[in-house]
Amino acid sequence: LQNVRIDPNSISFSMWKDIPVPFYMTVHFFEVLNPKEVLQGAKPALNERGPYVYREYRYKTNITFHDNDTVSYLEYRNLFFQPNLSSGSEDEYIVLPNILMMGAAVMMEKLPNFMKIIVSGALAGLKQNAFMNRTVKEVLWGYDDPLINTLNTLVPGLLPFKGKFGLFVQLNNTNSGLFTVNSGMKDISKVHMVDSWNGLKKVNFWRSDQCNMINGTAGEMWPPFMSPTSLEFYSPDACRSMTLVYEKSGYFKGVPTYRFVAPKTLFANGTDYPPNEGFCPCLQSGIQNVSTCRFNAPMFISHPHFYNADPALVDAVTGLRPSKDHHGLFLDVHPMTGIPMNCSIKLQLNLYIKKVSGIVQTGKIEPVVLPLLWFAESGSIEGSVLNQFYTSLVLIPSILDYLQYIFFALSVPLVISAAVIL
Repeated sequence: LQNVRIDPNSISFSMWKDIPVPFYMTVHFFEVLNPKEVLQGAKPALNERGPYVYREYRYKTNITFHDNDTVSYLEYRNLFFQPNLSSGSEDEYIVLPNILMMGAAVMMEKLPNFMKIIVSGALAGLKQNAFMNRTVKEVLWGYDDPLINTLNTLVPGLLPFKGKFGLFVQLNNTNSGLFTVNSGMKDISKVHMVDSWNGLKKVNFWRSDQCNMINGTAGEMWPPFMSPTSLEFYSPDACRSMTLVYEKSGYFKGVPTYRFVAPKTLFANGTDYPPNEGFCPCLQSGIQNVSTCRFNAPMFISHPHFYNADPALVDAVTGLRPSKDHHGLFLDVHPMTGIPMNCSIKLQLNLYIKKVSGIVQTGKIEPVVLPLLWFAESGSIEGSVLNQFYTSLVLIPSILDYLQYIFFALSVPLVISAAVIL
């Protein structure tokens, strides 16, 4: 118990502070093969490109202990491209929807027609099209686009950001917000449980108190002596808490584990799963609208390839092949300590696109939730850390367990002899 607390004197503190597990983020893009046909109303044909692999380093700073049994910190992520593990270069070009333009078009759908005509003329002057051909590096880490300043001038507040635009520009060399969690010094059953995030006890992205709750841990460790039921964690990337459910018991390199996976209800819509109504407005089941925490852009998250989603989403495009083995997320946790041994968290980013009256660049595009990319953050305990973990928590307890039976067996004749003498 002492060693799983967040305590500078505990064995696990250094592991918690500077995560020694080698994490990797793998990114898979969905290239649009028929952009001209999609503009005429055809079904998008997709081709998966990648993986593009990045080594991920995580470390905590500003660690501050408080009198109420909590500790606050900022966790930073640094990502470095790994050419030898990737199927392609960051300099490769990929055809994708023009995320800024198509997203802004849907956001402006309810504006007066004269405003949309003005914007459409500005887009033509900037030579903006519904689809773009950019490098992997540009799409992920940012590129300069005059469209940002133009839209901010014509429709103030539409895009509440400046500078470069990239899907992952907020991930690299940045922190995930100020977490304050329980240290477990007084109550071990609360260790790692989130007390607040950025000073908030709950978020305000969603339409119900239940959906806005910040539940569970920060997703790194859980309280010890876990039961085979479920676990929860708050994900700043998804702007919500997530609940995973127990699937099975197993072993990871000799260490006993519980495997937790996503239930089918994780991204279900409010019709199929009423508690998720607070995440709406919803479309089909299996995708979650995250526009309220993504500058009101028509963005959705899901499992990769729309795994566990309404089949209509898969049928609306070609090139998707959802499967549990490739696209299901999981966490293998050592139940005695609450420490993950092996994990792979996978999410897909999707953009809702459609024809918008008054903006000629959107052509005749049929309404569709179009996958942009999916990514996995994966890691497992290995090397000297695994050896120490196995020795301390598996080997030594097993030896002690056997020794108690040996001592018991040796003590029986002595007890019998003493009884006979008496």
